[in-house]
Amino acid sequence: MITTLARDELFKATATRVLPDSFKPSAHYYPRVLNAQIHPLVSSFLRQSQQQIVQRYCHLNPQVDPSALHDLLSRNNQYFHWAGADLFYTVTDSGVRRMIVVETNSCPSGNKSTPLLREDEELGGYERLLKQCFLPLLKRRNLPQGSLAVLFDKNGMEASGYAAALAELTGEPVYLTPMPSSLEEAQTPVNPVAVFEQGILHVKAPEGEMIPIRAAFRYVTQKPWNRIPCNTKTAICNPVIACLAGGRNKLVAAKAYDLMNAKLQGTGLSIRTPETIRDVSLAEVPLWVEKFGGYAVIKNPYSNAGQGVWTITSARDLDEFYEAAHNYDHFIVQALIGNSQWSSTQAGSKYYHVGTMPNKKGEIYIADLRMTVASGPSGFKPMAIYARRTGQALPDYLDPNLPSWPILGTNLSVSEGGGQWSADTDRLLLMDQRDFNKLGVGIDDLVEAYIQAVLSSIAIDEMAERLSNKAKKGALKKRLFLSLNGDQSLMNEIKQASGGL
Repeated sequence: MITTLARDELFKATATRVLPDSFKPSAHYYPRVLNAQIHPLVSSFLRQSQQQIVQRYCHLNPQVDPSALHDLLSRNNQYFHWAGADLFYTVTDSGVRRMIVVETNSCPSGNKSTPLLREDEELGGYERLLKQCFLPLLKRRNLPQGSLAVLFDKNGMEASGYAAALAELTGEPVYLTPMPSSLEEAQTPVNPVAVFEQGILHVKAPEGEMIPIRAAFRYVTQKPWNRIPCNTKTAICNPVIACLAGGRNKLVAAKAYDLMNAKLQGTGLSIRTPETIRDVSLAEVPLWVEKFGGYAVIKNPYSNAGQGVWTITSARDLDEFYEAAHNYDHFIVQALIGNSQWSSTQAGSKYYHVGTMPNKKGEIYIADLRMTVASGPSGFKPMAIYARRTGQALPDYLDPNLPSWPILGTNLSVSEGGGQWSADTDRLLLMDQRDFNKLGVGIDDLVEAYIQAVLSSIAIDEMAERLSNKAKKGALKKRLFLSLNGDQSLMNEIKQASGGL
């Protein structure tokens, strides 16, 4: 099933005023989710207290310091309030199973794909997330006068769900405001839908009036730094600096993980990722692919939704990478996790996919797990969970004449150009009584995935703290950022937003 957000809905000339009591489940959940019953094991995990999670994890991992883990789970992130970690369920050649963080996303999807925890709470994860990390921002004393807004560039199903849920929770209108990545198609300098004036966001109401916004929930995921400044008086969840610090920047995220792991030494905790080579020029790519034994993943550091990722298992795959148009100067190259017969070698070991349970044909598919977490005054909580499988089954041996992406790529989003997106929901695996058992994971695996998601989000939040110049009201520290990420093409994009570098 391919679902598509209509182009005219995405590129409206004004914001849409969303009123209280307008939430319709059929508009904000995938059809399959509406009739799904959440799996009892997943329900049990989502209801676990922080103390229960600490006790269980430390019982199975006695090397972990319980007080250190408790402190981390109790943290209220300053910038990166809402994160989604994509994880692979892997096993080493010595039989050790691990959840591996592939990437961590700012403003991630999830709630439209997660069955209700309680059938009588139709707002579901939309309500839980807003209460956890957005409503506390409204209590800040220094907010400007104005209304509330939800900003988005794709995924209108979830963005409108947040707007309707927020209107319901606050009892006031919420302005659902399009900010597509293609600015030329979405708005013009003469008649913009959303602008920042002296740090305050203004959006165009249906009547044509530009109204101030005191706080905005952001679902702008495609290069948000080219139209939203880093420092704003309007409270934004998540602020753009969280994206530059790693939430939408894989290069800086890799450095944030390294810094976090150094800090975690002695606690028994660490962020587990594929071995990653950063700041790789276009000419250097083949050298690092060779270093990984001919199996690697090349990533554009600033893309998301499955775009700008190339799985390399043959000369054909590498040729396809070089034939693609590249807008940036640097890439990251990671070890590829494949089958037991073909995977990158890293740190003397091979990781390979556990994969789904075999179907009736004996086929096993690669699947990833999306774990969405949010932090607030009470610490972290898990929010939404879903999984995605690949389009083709995992073979024992690869055909070098065929592309590897259908075997290895799990993302559901498909860019159709001009700001229009579709989703291949046939490969979506829900946390319900039908799909969950296909994954072959248990509650302890969900706990490990949750802890990995929390650690990676804290790493990025701490990087955002380092990059924020508090003496200049949260402006980006230009010199430090350039030393971490000196890609001039990215710098030019950041300068497009008022208040950029």
